[in-house]
Amino acid sequence: MTKTIVVTGATGQVGGSVAAALAAAGLQVRAATREPGNYRGDRNMTPVRFDYHDPGTVRSALLGADGLFLIALPLDFAAPQVLAPIIDQAKVAGINHVVLHSALGVDQNEEAPLRKVERYLMASGLPYTILRPNFFMDNFVSGSIAPMINEANGIFLPAADSKTSFIATSDIAAVALAAFEQGLVGKEFNLTGPEALDHHQVAAIINEAADREIAYQPLAEADFPALLVERGLPESAAQYLAMLYQFVREGYMARLSGDVQLVTGRAPVRFAAFAAAHAETWRKGS
Repeated sequence: MTKTIVVTGATGQVGGSVAAALAAAGLQVRAATREPGNYRGDRNMTPVRFDYHDPGTVRSALLGADGLFLIALPLDFAAPQVLAPIIDQAKVAGINHVVLHSALGVDQNEEAPLRKVERYLMASGLPYTILRPNFFMDNFVSGSIAPMINEANGIFLPAADSKTSFIATSDIAAVALAAFEQGLVGKEFNLTGPEALDHHQVAAIINEAADREIAYQPLAEADFPALLVERGLPESAAQYLAMLYQFVREGYMARLSGDVQLVTGRAPVRFAAFAAAHAETWRKGS
């Protein structure tokens, strides 16, 4: 029987990639979104109303499903309080596999919000898989960094000259698909790209791919939250993201893992290949 998987965050970068990958593989996907009427899904994909703060929508979305891909709201300090009731609902609904999207390095800090979610899921009795990806390559195309490139010809971040092993969301989705298809329960995977790059190198790769001139300009840590708020990010989210870049500066996000290849049988995408595939987006924005 075909599995039915509820994918939360289906309109976001990761959730959208996961929903598309599962549907393409023939799984039945319930794309969970607050506004299902505006969701354009593909074959094997049904949009369902889902609001993290509305237990009725959570209950309805999970009813009769086999699996749940669970991702927190972006940059949410309250993730443990928001996701714990959803994990409880998943148990009541008889979900037999939860794949949790966490973040690289949270297992090194028991006070990190997503680590608390991990611990809650582990203690729930539900079969689980935990994915801990690094920063996304996709942020340079459709995420928070894209407007910097397209509007100001630059990358403005408090990352100093430290390196990050960026990962494509398509690789996260491939691991999530394998977890559901192969039943990889009780497993924790750290997901990185195949190389660690600093943002000067990233800018150079984008320049070559898109034939344009952008530059990385390191910011002082104290200046970053105000820039984010000016661009429309809530204060709490700005502070959360600023905290994450502290770990970048300290070198924690440069680590490499072979888990993508271990699970999928292929190497993760290199940033140069990702940039070549998305070059037209940056050309249009120039």
